[in-house]
Amino acid sequence: MPRRTATMLASTLIAVALLCAGILIPVKYAEMSPGPTVNTLGDAGGEPVLRIDGRKTYPASGHLNMTTVRVTGADYRMNLVEAVHGWLAHDNVVVPHDTLYPDGQTEEQSTQENAEEFSQSQESAKVAALKQLKIPVSSRVVVATVVKGTPAEDRLHAGDVIKAVDGTAVKEPGDVAKLVTKRRPGQDVVFTIVPAKEAAAAEKAGREPVATEDITLTTAKAEGADRAIVGIQAGTDHTFPFTIDINLADVGGPSAGLMFALGIVDKLTPGDMTGGKFVAGTGTIDDAGRVGPIGGIAMKLVGARAAGAQYFLTPADNCEAATEDIPKGLTLVKVDTIADAAKSLEKIKSGDRTGLPSCARS
Repeated sequence: MPRRTATMLASTLIAVALLCAGILIPVKYAEMSPGPTVNTLGDAGGEPVLRIDGRKTYPASGHLNMTTVRVTGADYRMNLVEAVHGWLAHDNVVVPHDTLYPDGQTEEQSTQENAEEFSQSQESAKVAALKQLKIPVSSRVVVATVVKGTPAEDRLHAGDVIKAVDGTAVKEPGDVAKLVTKRRPGQDVVFTIVPAKEAAAAEKAGREPVATEDITLTTAKAEGADRAIVGIQAGTDHTFPFTIDINLADVGGPSAGLMFALGIVDKLTPGDMTGGKFVAGTGTIDDAGRVGPIGGIAMKLVGARAAGAQYFLTPADNCEAATEDIPKGLTLVKVDTIADAAKSLEKIKSGDRTGLPSCARS
């Protein structure tokens, strides 16, 4: 066999071997890519994303699109070839697997966590929107979760309204832990509650719950710390003056909070907030209307621009990362609160971008 032919054959075999190895060798990486965007003012799956009953609503034009990121599943094992392709692709990002799924998190655990965050995000979006419109929302501190094997198991239940601890009124979720830790492990603490069933019945009847019970619990010692616990996590439950439903399947996590809140405000306000323009955005939101950072900002910018967005509402803490590679034709608008976002939308609607907060390049 001629030397040149032998060399070419050997090179080919080596290349094939390397390719096979690359396909067969798993690597501990995951991939993120731009996901779909959804107009919170429009429909998804043939149903309105936002449905409001019991309050007058107004038609809204334009777009207030929430944005998403696609990620490979927790159980997916990427091979070396896929990782290299992802590193070279402009619109994809390859990250260590533990970045997306820390502590060996399974697909089921990740899905459950994302669903819980999405549900809480919707609740906070409703509260923030109504507060922005100065529509009263009543709230109460409740038992959010009960830990198995702790003093609270079978004594307190998710949804119980916590009125007081040891006779001291509870106003915020954080008050519960502060009052419990005034006791030493092994001492009794008294919870004054409205049982979840009574609270639900009262809400359905449109009245304030009044029937209370005193539950005495013997505190336990926190793992790794010398402080008292009873084994619950306190949260906040809200009663809205009318019904707001957010209908969106196959989406998880907290990052759509801001855009849901703005969509609600737009539907409850005469006229429209965008002036018909295409605005997309992202950001978590809390009950007070504060906007927080999210992951995958670069992917969301790409997805938004591909969908036709002209402006992108960007959490202030994401601005630095967002300015690294801004898609052509997309204007980044910096927001810290829902009030900031509403003011910026007024400027966008008017066409006067003077003073529009932007994410400046560093």
